[in-house]
Amino acid sequence: MSDDLLENYKRAYNTRVGFGKKPALILIDFCLGYFDPSCDLYGGDPIEASLKSALRVREAARAAGVPVFLTNVVYHPGGVDGGRFFEKAAPLRYFVKGHPMSAWGPGLEPFEDEIVVSKQYPSAFFGTSLASTLTAMGVDSVLLTGLTTSGCVRASCVDAMSHGFKTAVIAEACGDRHSAPHEANLFDMNAKYADVVSEDETIAFLNGLKG
Repeated sequence: MSDDLLENYKRAYNTRVGFGKKPALILIDFCLGYFDPSCDLYGGDPIEASLKSALRVREAARAAGVPVFLTNVVYHPGGVDGGRFFEKAAPLRYFVKGHPMSAWGPGLEPFEDEIVVSKQYPSAFFGTSLASTLTAMGVDSVLLTGLTTSGCVRASCVDAMSHGFKTAVIAEACGDRHSAPHEANLFDMNAKYADVVSEDETIAFLNGLKG
């Protein structure tokens, strides 16, 4: 993208929404397959760095009393409940219930007070009770982390905004297997659907909610 076009884009899409008053943190699909070199989902150092960032944000969120949600993908044997998504995306076979690659990533075992949302499609909201649960809890905004930036994070971002939640995507706490789709999707989400924020500013915001 040329400098002139980039400046034009920024003029058209440069609105900042800000954090909400009652956020929830969502950790999207940090499954073991992305961290295991034997798996074709493996993402290497960028993926590992995103989980470490998400865990730091999670610690701050818990200390601030912010509700934490984790999503995973779970299919019936054969993937019959995955429809066209399962048909199209071959790596989804790792998410058939009980497959070892569908386990939580390193250090991400859910706490008892955290809510696990199991899904079959990219968005954490599609076909799940997530939006209703957040609304019932009085949540007005979501902080998104997870894998992958170009896939389930983006889909969840668009749906979060569409459901009326102020949406922040934490850049360092999201990951993809290549920098190009990661950066392109952060750029586009920040332009149209959410604020893309840093880990540091998110933790500072969460620390300000304490007490």
